[in-house]
Amino acid sequence: MPTLGLVNIGAVATGILAAPRVDAEAILVENGRIAAVGDTSRTGAGSADVVVDCRGTTVIPGLIDSHCHVVLGDYTPRQKTVDFLDSYVHGGITSVVSAGEGVHAPGRPHDPAAAKALAIAAAKCFEHFHPNGMKVNAGSVVLEPGLTDEDFAEMAKHGVRHAKYGFGGYAQPRDGEPEVRRAQKHGLCVMSHSGGTSIPGSSPISHDVLLHLRPDVCGHVNGGTTSLDEAGIDQIIRETEMALQVVQAGNLRATLYIVKRAREAGALARVCVASDTPTGTGVMPMGVMKSVCELASLGDLPPELVIALATGNNTRAFRLSAGTGTIVIGAPADLVVCDAPSASLAPDALTAIARGDIPGISCVIIDGQVRVGRSRNTPLAKRLATFEGVSVSGAGH
Repeated sequence: MPTLGLVNIGAVATGILAAPRVDAEAILVENGRIAAVGDTSRTGAGSADVVVDCRGTTVIPGLIDSHCHVVLGDYTPRQKTVDFLDSYVHGGITSVVSAGEGVHAPGRPHDPAAAKALAIAAAKCFEHFHPNGMKVNAGSVVLEPGLTDEDFAEMAKHGVRHAKYGFGGYAQPRDGEPEVRRAQKHGLCVMSHSGGTSIPGSSPISHDVLLHLRPDVCGHVNGGTTSLDEAGIDQIIRETEMALQVVQAGNLRATLYIVKRAREAGALARVCVASDTPTGTGVMPMGVMKSVCELASLGDLPPELVIALATGNNTRAFRLSAGTGTIVIGAPADLVVCDAPSASLAPDALTAIARGDIPGISCVIIDGQVRVGRSRNTPLAKRLATFEGVSVSGAGH
């Protein structure tokens, strides 16, 4: 596999909450992983087979959308849109986590055999299918009454690592606690719907139900689209260790409240950012980046910290492959080169994000391969990366 070097970097956001920035002018990638981070001469990045000249712009980890409604293939039945995952890569998203394939599957059955079959099929399909390089963490089983220990053992054996609660055929939302426990027993990360109903077939799940269920992740705790009440949010932050997922498709006021309260409680490590799309809110290639800009500009958080909520925090909450969403030696080389948009008053991408301006993307790299040059979705960057050793559509134009 060709080596890859990024040179003339102006700033690096690491995706690590405890150390969100690092001084580095170059990154070397070997065999799809970050091999060195530092100055150009020490890393040898300038001598790589493929060289990306960042021209003083910013490098961040590829964003992770931890609430994405994939089904099978690069098609969303809910919005009847093809190639949406390919388009999300142009929004800087290099990995997504399924929010349950069965949620949007047309004619979705509610029996445990079908739930298991859909999860296993999706996990195995997306193991080999990567739209525009996208890493799709698929095979999230929608919990249904009657799923047994043997079912969960079989799913785990075949690569199912996530579960979704809140759309199954339960008479009352509290009734799914046995299946939540079985899923957790077999190593699955369980995300529960929270707040009001989102689509027909979902159940409103209040904070007291969440305290009873004890999932690993409170999905769209800011609402998908209707948020939990403030007292309930406070209780979840105070009394549990559940991850707190905030989404673009939710309530922005609630998002800002959740992040503020989590920060005050020293629980910012539990907050992760996602889009909760495609849904009725639409197909949003820039959904995660838009949330990053909103949190940085309105939530009194440094942009590099917010980037960590949308990258490394998602990796930890959803137990993704080690290093995903971070810029450290040994991590998968999923990288985004970006700058302030051409019309912004900001001089660079991080300052633009702090102002609420969506940055322009000029390069997206997944597993050490350049997948996107100039993004077809973001605004035009003030400075565009240039490339040597590879042909990139739209580069430099």
